[in-house]
Amino acid sequence: MRAVLHKDRVKVRIVRSDRKGRPEGRVVEIVERSSQPIIGRLLQESGVWLVAPEDKRYGQDVLIPKGATSVAKVGQVVVVELVEPPALFGQPVGRIKEVLGEVDDPGMEIEIAVRKYSVPHEFSQGCLALARTLPDQVRPQDHLERIDLRDIPLVTIDGEDARDFDDAVYCEPATRGRGGAKGWRLLVAIADVSHYVENGSAIDIDAYDRATSVYFPRRVIPMLPEKLSNGLCSLNPEVERLCMVCDMFVSAEGEVEAYQFYPAVMWSHARFTYTEVAAILGNTRGPEALKRKALVGDLLNLHGVFQSLSKSRQKRGAVDFETTETQIVCDENGRIEKIIPRTRNVAHRVIEEAMLAANVCSADYIAQSKHPGLFRVHEGPTPEKKEILRNYLKATGIGMGISDDPAPGEFQAIALATKDRPDAQQIHSMLLRSMQQAIYTPINSGHFGLAYDAYTHFTSPIRRYPDLLVHRVIKAILAKSKYQLPALPTPGEAHAKLARRLEKGLASRVAEPNQKPRKVNAEGQAWQAAGLHCSANERRADEASRDVEAWLKCKYMREHLGEEYGGVVSSATSFGLFVTLDAMYVEGLVHITELGGEYFRFDEARQELRGERTGTRYAIGTRVRIQVSRVDLDGRKIDFRLVHENDGLALRNPGDKPGAREGKSRGSFAAPFESEGGSRVDGFAGASKKRAGVKSGRTAKSKSKSVERGAASKKSAGKRR
Repeated sequence: MRAVLHKDRVKVRIVRSDRKGRPEGRVVEIVERSSQPIIGRLLQESGVWLVAPEDKRYGQDVLIPKGATSVAKVGQVVVVELVEPPALFGQPVGRIKEVLGEVDDPGMEIEIAVRKYSVPHEFSQGCLALARTLPDQVRPQDHLERIDLRDIPLVTIDGEDARDFDDAVYCEPATRGRGGAKGWRLLVAIADVSHYVENGSAIDIDAYDRATSVYFPRRVIPMLPEKLSNGLCSLNPEVERLCMVCDMFVSAEGEVEAYQFYPAVMWSHARFTYTEVAAILGNTRGPEALKRKALVGDLLNLHGVFQSLSKSRQKRGAVDFETTETQIVCDENGRIEKIIPRTRNVAHRVIEEAMLAANVCSADYIAQSKHPGLFRVHEGPTPEKKEILRNYLKATGIGMGISDDPAPGEFQAIALATKDRPDAQQIHSMLLRSMQQAIYTPINSGHFGLAYDAYTHFTSPIRRYPDLLVHRVIKAILAKSKYQLPALPTPGEAHAKLARRLEKGLASRVAEPNQKPRKVNAEGQAWQAAGLHCSANERRADEASRDVEAWLKCKYMREHLGEEYGGVVSSATSFGLFVTLDAMYVEGLVHITELGGEYFRFDEARQELRGERTGTRYAIGTRVRIQVSRVDLDGRKIDFRLVHENDGLALRNPGDKPGAREGKSRGSFAAPFESEGGSRVDGFAGASKKRAGVKSGRTAKSKSKSVERGAASKKSAGKRR
């Protein structure tokens, strides 16, 4: 391994198996060296200059020639480009490509993350030059061949900190057909980004390269230049904006019985926040309602169509788990002041249902036209995950199971039946873990979690490239023409691994069971490549955001070493427990060697650790009390020590039902798989499947220094729509 670095591609020969049956190999050929720059701190040891990589997976320091260090000072964070790869008898050699600054500089964690994950953070000169040529406002000639909706009181509803407004909504009572069936007319107006971002232009190429906006605490790296994302395309109040409209008739039962798409020009009559709308809906005579008196009726209509759409959701059996997301509040220097729960009120749900309806209509429109495009596909659990879930449900005595070909309603039924149990959080967590990640693909396999036959993303073209492609396809169908993907650049190496992983999953989607794989032509391959690229970049954005959050939380917890907190077990693994603190929503590891003086074994079926002598059990949802024992800022790891029973901890007895003493947990256990028109679901990191037992108490000191971390950080709330 001395001759290779993290992210090198190698050819390996399996030479033997270890005592546990795991294959061991030998590197026989280095197929491809990674061109990824390395970020680290410049150090000097015994007269030798070197860079210690921030990402510990590299495993080796990089030597810097003495004459090449004048651009940086000792201790500064630098970006290094390799000039000599490692060899069996020599360390890698590099040159300093960029100096980022001191490790404690405000925002340094973001500067590191965007380079560590190769997130494009600078627009090309061609993109910026083209953006400068765009108008500052809608021109009269832009009104041609558009429906004039400026007199319709469309409004935007977003978070307090939102800066770009993708969508506006309006609703009124309506009747349809000869019988005068009552329902709602719902208008969802989405920023017409495709009018300004021409196919294959410099702005389009940069947008494709990014594929998504990336949201960090206190900073956003947008997909589009600011002139578009916060200006010309943002549906700001009381200015003209171009939009694409999904105009729907929703029945009283929540079925979308008719819809049409058309380009329009609009005038946003108000910019609402979720908090404000929730207050108005809660009290139509309160102070918030008096300020917006003219629009209260429209908001009540939106709530009415939401109630109808919610009926349809329940009838479909769509999965709908309530989860707690968190928001990091920072001061001016980027230091965490507090971590607070991001509450989801009725206004969030109103907008979510409206966006879901528009997304479904978009998918149906593309599918009916037979035009190629990207769908948002979320498939049901794999056979392996189904078996794990069945064993878990059986072991916990729930008395309900899932069929061989489960429907989303089966999962929702289990969630509803167990919502009042003390271990409800644990059960819902296992249900979420059994599901697959959602991806973008031209092959429509439906959306399992939302219980839709076809689903896509239409509602956020300012921040998601797939939505921009969907707009272009819809426009082409309206014009009775065909949209042709431009010649897009080859995906970079940074997320090639993710793309290859997703491609394996995509191969199984190409053919239905017991059918021969479909032949995919060149056009289909281009759409598949675009879907893989967008899916991989979505994962990359998530990883970069999680990395920054983990760094901030570690820095925050360094100030609380030795302090005690209450928390909830958020994941049980073969090597310990991940615990989420009640007051701070920070997660850390209690290693198995810290659980007390007995042998603990991991029960895969129940997803819990059980002591062989006392029968003490720790599972998801168990309440514990911990002490912050160690923080590794570079490794993004926080270690907790369990405060034992004689210090006030209430442990479970063998006869207790899981969670019997804990009451309801306040901690979050997963991000929703799709939210508000399709944010993301998407995966939940599973616990280790291997059984293991470690005799506690003897090796705690040595083992707590470096322990396996098998579960990913929870997703950030970010911009959820």
